[in-house]
Amino acid sequence: MLKQRILTALILLPIALCGFFLLKGAGFALFIGVVVTLGAWEWARLAGLEAQAMRITFSAAVAALLFFLYLAPDLAPWVLGASVLWWMLATYLVITYPASSAHWSSVACKLLIGLLILLPAWQGLILIKQWPLGNSLILTVMLLVWGADIGAYFSGKALGKRKLAPKVSPGKSWEGFYGGMLLCLAVTLGVGLYEGWAVGQIIQTLLGAAVVVAISVVGDLTESMFKRSAGIKDSSNLLPGHGGVLDRIDSLTAAIPVFAVLLWAAGWGVL
Repeated sequence: MLKQRILTALILLPIALCGFFLLKGAGFALFIGVVVTLGAWEWARLAGLEAQAMRITFSAAVAALLFFLYLAPDLAPWVLGASVLWWMLATYLVITYPASSAHWSSVACKLLIGLLILLPAWQGLILIKQWPLGNSLILTVMLLVWGADIGAYFSGKALGKRKLAPKVSPGKSWEGFYGGMLLCLAVTLGVGLYEGWAVGQIIQTLLGAAVVVAISVVGDLTESMFKRSAGIKDSSNLLPGHGGVLDRIDSLTAAIPVFAVLLWAAGWGVL
């Protein structure tokens, strides 16, 4: 399994880096669109569509919606606004699971939720890419998510006792959550001090980083909730040794649109 994971990572990493940081415009939108469309194919299974034709139909519909959003950039504020509302609701659904499943058990509802997860993630990346220092901003949100995962893994393994969401993901602990959060905030503070930011700017950035890290955990737990409800371990086996595309981007699907909205609110770019 370890060898398989390493080989897959060695193949995918350069592709991902080139796609995220070298492509621009339509090429970047298409690259991210392919990733999101694959995620849609996996989500259809989580939603209860077992027939391959139905899963392909849903992923094709998502691809068509992405193309429509690309042609209608003025819809971006609505897409990201809907995402923020969704992730607030998702936090409640995760906390109250399994009782909350009664509210989203239908296939239609789960497919709609898939749209609320996937489309804003694409939209957020497209916007961030167009803003000043777009590549650096994309790298920043990725580092926040990865830092939260790394900090949570080591602190959870060493200190983890209290379960974060035992009915959704028994392996996660509050100690792990705090460890991931502290690591990200410490790095953010270090960058702010190194760059000579004003105190107000540092505080604003720390608050923003905390929100992004927290919502990234909700994104992870949300996919775990739907996988648990569907009775499956991985969203697919598209990535040998790593599971599926959604298993790799679940935290980012939540972090990216919220990060984009926070940047916009701070005056970084326009929606």
